[in-house]
Amino acid sequence: MKQRVYQSLIELTNGKWSSLAIQRFAKSPVSRKIIPSYIRTYRIQMGEVSQSIEAFPTLHDFFIRKIDSQHRPIVEGEMIASSPVDAKVESIGSITSNGTFLVKEKSYTLTDLLGNIEHASKYIDGTYIVFYLSPADYHRIHSPVDGHVKQQVTLGEKSYPVNQAGLTYGKTPISGNYRQVTHLVCPNTKTCAVVSVGAMLVNSIQMTNLSRDWKKGEEIGYFTFGSTVVLLFEKNAFHVDSSIIAGSRVRVGEKIGSML
Repeated sequence: MKQRVYQSLIELTNGKWSSLAIQRFAKSPVSRKIIPSYIRTYRIQMGEVSQSIEAFPTLHDFFIRKIDSQHRPIVEGEMIASSPVDAKVESIGSITSNGTFLVKEKSYTLTDLLGNIEHASKYIDGTYIVFYLSPADYHRIHSPVDGHVKQQVTLGEKSYPVNQAGLTYGKTPISGNYRQVTHLVCPNTKTCAVVSVGAMLVNSIQMTNLSRDWKKGEEIGYFTFGSTVVLLFEKNAFHVDSSIIAGSRVRVGEKIGSML
């Protein structure tokens, strides 16, 4: 019952006009006034931010703020993968032989997530990591590996919450939301997928790197609202670092595992 009520309320509020209203406010000059309270509420460390508060003309500009690179060193090693975002590790594990994986005890399929059976088959019995970004987090996305962009597609239309309630009671927000899917050929010649998932009301995922070759740690894009990144690795292609467990916090550039 609780799940049905939650889903119904989200369907009613997650529309075109509500999305536009939030976007317009966040990009308006008046939104600048709430930046200080936003910082206090989410306890944002301004010492890492590359600009002063006064330099941000809107809340949106602050939300997509950059961080000085010295505060996010990138782990060295061609075969070492690094975290693409500042986030909580929401879920991690092995993809089943049926092409499913679990997030908050909810089953997702690779075919739904990637929108293509052929693409999904590559990651059967492989590894997945789901990263959740809260409103407090740095919202720029970085490449987890050195890789060549094999294919990139945009899927979905609407976006639903990917916070704790959304993941628990929502239908299938990760595989149903607006999302950007990039398949990369890694240094071990295997393929990995970087899936950037839009969040409730605001679908924007802005890609800033249009190159076909990504370098580990370089910025590839940003979210304009709290969201999720899913990494997928082929079978026998990746070993997760022992420090990366569900519930742990990671930052851009930190080691998440090694390619095999």
